[in-house]
Amino acid sequence: MSTTGPPERLDAGDGIVLRREQEADAEAIAAAVGESLDHLRPWMPWAQPSEARAEAQRERIAASRQAWDEGSIFTYAVTRQGVAGVVGVFGLHRRLGPGAIEMGYWVHPRHVNQGVATAAARVLTEAALGLADVDRVEIHCDEANLASQAVPRKLGYRLDRIEDDEVTAPAETGRSMIWVRQAGRADQAGEAGRPGW
Repeated sequence: MSTTGPPERLDAGDGIVLRREQEADAEAIAAAVGESLDHLRPWMPWAQPSEARAEAQRERIAASRQAWDEGSIFTYAVTRQGVAGVVGVFGLHRRLGPGAIEMGYWVHPRHVNQGVATAAARVLTEAALGLADVDRVEIHCDEANLASQAVPRKLGYRLDRIEDDEVTAPAETGRSMIWVRQAGRADQAGEAGRPGW
């Protein structure tokens, strides 16, 4: 088990790779954000045209790399064999208190319903639970975001609770689902192989 951070590169299989973001990824991520705005805007408050600029992504990546070095946030660019550029971004955030870490993610709309998010979340869940100080991974999503909630469900996460939350994006209901996966436990492990988002 690692006592610091997860590996900088994770192979999710089927040509899907998660690797620590680099400054050189700024243009590819900006392009992917720009092409994904209509897909992301209903659920992600940050999904604005300003985030589709390479300079904005360079600034964000610099901050995320510093956060990685500090051990607070671990952000990955997701690539796919045979596809130019970046197909999504995944991250682990230490904002839940001792023993827990939160996973967040988005995938380019051309790559949804192809198992990319599920494969990437699976390998990142394993990496997170491999950290010595983490025994619980959480995924938070709005109750109406069916695509996002499909990922933890397929990976054996348990719906722990639904909480009232601030509405920060147009399609949100203000009810957040808190999905939990604990070390050594997958409540629906039999579903993990199903294709999907």
